[in-house]
Amino acid sequence: MLAGKRIVLGVTGGIAAYKAVEVSRRLVDAGAHVVPVMTKGAERFLGTTTLSALASEPVKTRLWDDPETPIPHTRLGQSADLVLVAPATARLIGAYRAGLSTDLLTNVLLATRAPVMLCPAMHTEMWEHPAVVDNIATLRSWGVHIVDPERGRLAGGDTGAGRLASPETIVAAVERVLGPGDLAGVKVLISAGGTREPIDAVRVIANRSSGKQGYAIAAEAVARGADVTLISTVDRVAPPGVRVVPVETAAQMEAAMRDHAPTADVVIMSAAVADFRPVVSTERKIKKHEGVPEVVLEPTPDILAGLGERKPVGQILVGFAAETDDLAANAQRKLAAKHLDLIVANDVGAAATGFQHDTNAVTLFAQGEPGHEVPLADKRTIAAAVLDRVVALRDGGERDAAR
Repeated sequence: MLAGKRIVLGVTGGIAAYKAVEVSRRLVDAGAHVVPVMTKGAERFLGTTTLSALASEPVKTRLWDDPETPIPHTRLGQSADLVLVAPATARLIGAYRAGLSTDLLTNVLLATRAPVMLCPAMHTEMWEHPAVVDNIATLRSWGVHIVDPERGRLAGGDTGAGRLASPETIVAAVERVLGPGDLAGVKVLISAGGTREPIDAVRVIANRSSGKQGYAIAAEAVARGADVTLISTVDRVAPPGVRVVPVETAAQMEAAMRDHAPTADVVIMSAAVADFRPVVSTERKIKKHEGVPEVVLEPTPDILAGLGERKPVGQILVGFAAETDDLAANAQRKLAAKHLDLIVANDVGAAATGFQHDTNAVTLFAQGEPGHEVPLADKRTIAAAVLDRVVALRDGGERDAAR
């Protein structure tokens, strides 16, 4: 999503300046070209060598005597897809609001027509001061994107609002601004992980699903502007901006999907739901000396089929098919039988695909269309391919409805 995007990363003189290194690394890893600009104050907290090594270009600090161009601020401002300041101190915020051009960074901010994103970081008393509150409100009214600080530990041992947002949160905000926005305002419901069906107080019937693919889809969807709810069985850090509903068993997942699916525009059932569960489970631990227990199984609800039967008009329903043989035939059978708009099939027996891996390779099947293969790639890339197809299906449906 950020591949080829040119981002000017401004760093100002706050203790949180060291976090700009991680922000830069994440942006570069996502494919962005990062041009760092540091103020004199920032150099008191962070060495230019460190940031230069991890960004795409050496740090810029001088308004004058730049050997590359006599007017660096206009060159940087005109070539940027986004100007990001992290951290943004109260001084920088005030200078930008007042239109003061006191150094290279403030000149870049005034000389750009690209989107601007500020990530404030300061002590609570400063963040809550009427002057800062008024400056932030004015900048928001101009269309400046503000990534609000978090509550947490501050310099000097204080605790409160003003802590710089996490690098992950900042990069997610950048993706939303620079992303296609093709799911803006769309309600997307995603399930992730493998269900666990209890045998006794400590033992369960489970599967190998890590939830990585579902979480990657959630991250991609929210970056495209979607309103995302994630029904999850796994204890993973959710992408910023994603609401998580924790569940464990197939019955709990079915209930959660029933609650949330009716109002969703897109439902993506990527969870690996157990097909069977014990007829009887006990709340106490079965002791070994009691002998080998007889575990009698019964089918779990077919959540995906139920969603297909109850699907509201206009909703896009996406299923997953984890197969070890006859991938195309099995996937197309499920596509038709469960009233899906799209099914994502993958061979979990193939190398580096499926459960637990960070990569995947899938084939996408839609009604009446040949399969579209997505070769081995990281799961975020797979998520992008799935959502590209969802957007195309939504666009086609909207055109049909308009006729």
